[in-house]
Amino acid sequence: MKQHLHSLAPTWEVAQWFNTEQPLSLESLRGKVIVVEAFQMLCPGCVLHGLPQAARVRQAFSPVQVEVLGLHTVFEHHEAMTPTSLQAFLHEYRIGFPVGVDQPDGRGGPPRTMQAYGMRGTPTLLIIDGHGRLRHHHFGQIADLSLGAEIAELILESKSFSGQDVSP
Repeated sequence: MKQHLHSLAPTWEVAQWFNTEQPLSLESLRGKVIVVEAFQMLCPGCVLHGLPQAARVRQAFSPVQVEVLGLHTVFEHHEAMTPTSLQAFLHEYRIGFPVGVDQPDGRGGPPRTMQAYGMRGTPTLLIIDGHGRLRHHHFGQIADLSLGAEIAELILESKSFSGQDVSP
């Protein structure tokens, strides 16, 4: 499923961060295109497609223009997917980009960021433009070429807004 959106992205509610020295926020990343891979470590589509694709995006685009991060959004099997298990998972799968643990809602329902973004499950890919607007929301898989085109379009858009030269 693919949605095109242009509203401000909701704030992330993260209980803990991995692979970053400082907590990340939409405000701290303003000016960059942000690619968020929402996943669960026991989700086959996440492990086989979503996380490897996020790693490829991180390799393909400049970190000056694009920030890739993961959001571990646990809505089932809570006892198996603890932060300690996630830390081992990130090490074993060599996930080097920042990963936040979505804040549980405290009532056994979907975590808070998952609710705020209206995610239906995992893998979910969110793309936020340089102005902090949620521009794409993909549930399930998206082809690398389509994703790359969406990211490149937002990079060019943000450059044209800032007055930077956008010629190749």
